[in-house]
Amino acid sequence: MIYIGYFVHVTNQEQVDEADRRHGEFHMAVEADDAAGALELFRQQITFHRQQSEFFEGVCRIYLVQLFELDRFPAHRAVMLTYKSVAGDPLMPFIRCSVPGSDTDGCRIFDWQNNQPEVDGEKETLFMAFEN
Repeated sequence: MIYIGYFVHVTNQEQVDEADRRHGEFHMAVEADDAAGALELFRQQITFHRQQSEFFEGVCRIYLVQLFELDRFPAHRAVMLTYKSVAGDPLMPFIRCSVPGSDTDGCRIFDWQNNQPEVDGEKETLFMAFEN
């Protein structure tokens, strides 16, 4: 199966000045036998990026927001996996639509409360964390 993970993160949370703290999002894709195997491969690669790059610096929290599972990619048409529309300043909540199609728009409301993401009013579960 093909697994695509959508993650959000906060980094450098130990910094006193808000301008020195960061938040963002990323996607990862892997082929694995099952979801558990995919999640382990995601963890390994995130750890690699932490050790080998400037990604995920300092006190860091990573949340797996969505996991797509595909047996194959469509052969005759493209599929939109995500769409993001942001209102106003980056501090404002935003709407993200995942795999929109004719059946559903797949839209959810994302917000940050105390540096923890909320999706449709529900706090997301911590996926990984790093401390200094």
